[in-house]
Order: sequence, then structure tokens, then C-alpha cells
Amino acid sequence: MDKLTGRLEREHGTLVCMTNIYCQDHHAQHSSGLCANCTELMSYAEVRLLKCPYGQSKPTCARCPIHCYKKQQREQVRQVMRYAGPRMPLHHPWRALVHIFDKLRRVMHPMQLRRVRKRY
Repeated sequence: MDKLTGRLEREHGTLVCMTNIYCQDHHAQHSSGLCANCTELMSYAEVRLLKCPYGQSKPTCARCPIHCYKKQQREQVRQVMRYAGPRMPLHHPWRALVHIFDKLRRVMHPMQLRRVRKRY
């Protein structure tokens, strides 16, 4: 399997950090890592990031016009982000700051990007 690089790797790392915060507070049985459920969710997220049509110019999930997760996984990630998002600056201040800057990126749908690239 391919490995995530650059911006996608950072996005996945941020999601893993958020999931660690969520899992430690909600599934307290694993203090050294993620429970089986959360590990499975992170594996799924990694596969979806590898297939992202935006590639390295991917926006944050909240601003992305494409929903690449199945409904159940999307709801799980939404719960994780809702809980861990406000706690990120306490646990991972640098990642939280970079994530905020990533949210400011301009987002275009991949079909729009394709049209713009054809013009030039």
C-alpha cells in the first residue's frame, strides 16, 4: 500500500491526535494507544486520504465539498472532531495552529480545478 506524504500525512496525523484524545476519554481501556474501534477508524481514514481527489491540496474535512467517508464513519469522525477539536490546543498546540491555518485555504471542487487547469 502507498504511504501518505506531505499535507495528507499531516492531516492524518492531526486526525490521529484527535482520536487519541477522544479514545482516552471515552474508551479508557487503552492508555497506551487506541482501542480496536478507533484503530479501525484511523486505518479507514488513511485509505480514504490516499484516494483523495485533491491530493496534496486537500482542504480540511469541514470545508471539503466531497464526502469521501461512508455515513457511519463520517458520523464517528464528526463525533471525534467535535469532542477533541476544542481540546487540541491543550494537548497539541502546534498541530491545532496549523489546522486552523489549513482551514483558511481556498477550496475549489475538483471539477472546477480541472476546468481552470485546461484554460492555462
